[in-house]
Amino acid sequence: MTVTTMPTQNIEHPNLWVFDHPVIQDKLTIIRDQNTKHAMFRRLLNEIAGLMFFQLSRSYKTKPVDVVTPVEQTQGQQLANPITLVPILRAGIGMTDGILTMVPEARIGHIGVYRDEETKLPVPYYCKLPSDIASGPVLLIDPMLATGGSASYAANILLEEFGCTDIQMVCLVAAPEGVLKMQKDHPTLSIYTAALDRCLNDSGYILPGLGDAGDRIFGTL
Repeated sequence: MTVTTMPTQNIEHPNLWVFDHPVIQDKLTIIRDQNTKHAMFRRLLNEIAGLMFFQLSRSYKTKPVDVVTPVEQTQGQQLANPITLVPILRAGIGMTDGILTMVPEARIGHIGVYRDEETKLPVPYYCKLPSDIASGPVLLIDPMLATGGSASYAANILLEEFGCTDIQMVCLVAAPEGVLKMQKDHPTLSIYTAALDRCLNDSGYILPGLGDAGDRIFGTL
């Protein structure tokens, strides 16, 4: 299999970028295993999140700054705008620490949405975001992009209520159904994932997937 260090844009879904990096795929395989315990699941999920962020942040703007080394003054580069992480509760929390290891100064907002198991529709219950969140890049985080209902709802809040224009979604596994919904509802929003899986089953779970990410992160199976 041919791999690249950068995510590959999906031909059928131009808003989707898939990381086929061998280290990410190795960790994802362990995460998928039903026998992987929640401590290992959580650690690998954060490691993947950090690796993905390292690459997708290449487009972030920087500004020149003066710095004095032990021997002379020189000029370096500093991130130009504040970065805000917005995990969709609760599973999105499981990826934030991995990204924070790369950018500990990033701010964290939260959007609470759960999926009604009968209707498969999003049900909001919490939202707390920085008032100036639109002043820099925003990462919308959720390990699973299944139906796309919760992600689309959260993106609506960021776009319509807070005026964000620089949004990227980061997930571990995506289903075609969720990608298509996001492409329809938010065509300018890019999605970054470690895998595009086959489909959803009748219960709205991703196949082959990895089960309920929230339960596996927090050990609540």
